[in-house]
Amino acid sequence: MPGTPAPLVALFDLDGTITRHNTLAPFALGLLLRHPARMLRLPRVLPALARFALGRCDHGELKSAFLQETFGGLQRSAVDAWTARFVPRLLEKGLFNDARAAIARHRAHGDTLALLSASTDLYVPAIGKALGFDDVQCTGVAWDGASLLGTLTTPNRRGAEKVRCLQALRARYPDFALVAYGNAASDLPHLRLAERGVLVNGSRSARREAAHTPVACVTWR
Repeated sequence: MPGTPAPLVALFDLDGTITRHNTLAPFALGLLLRHPARMLRLPRVLPALARFALGRCDHGELKSAFLQETFGGLQRSAVDAWTARFVPRLLEKGLFNDARAAIARHRAHGDTLALLSASTDLYVPAIGKALGFDDVQCTGVAWDGASLLGTLTTPNRRGAEKVRCLQALRARYPDFALVAYGNAASDLPHLRLAERGVLVNGSRSARREAAHTPVACVTWR
């Protein structure tokens, strides 16, 4: 019908957009506290950290090295047990109230809710399910049966990879308009491709960069 608005996909980043802080660090810390002997493995990550500092490896390689060296061999039951405790705690205190309101508003309008995060599928799908998301894309982590390997099964869902994921999402929902929410300068490339891009609590430099684009800047609390 003429004048009928296009159906909408609302695409949300997770860390710093929905949640007040990064989620991988507290997830990993909590898992370490439950398995303290694995803290002795942390020095094994230092070579990858040094390569990252020198620009010789990227965020995905560092993430994979950390997971392999620190949690490699951990059983799925142990990871799932911590995820089952971590996610409710995060949802109780770790979300921006304005993010909750935006998600609820889109749900009330009948929009399709999509979550796109560089954080891992050790816990992001559980967050997406708890918040009622219809589509969840995040960085995949490999298992050997019930034993965690820690290598990545997908590209790290960051920067240019988020652009690819947005394009794939658009292909799955070809008749839908897209509104995308992110918080970092690295999110700007895919925010610009949405019909409406929203930078949430961006840094000064990210807001300055967004000022030259149609991306809106908002503050969520």
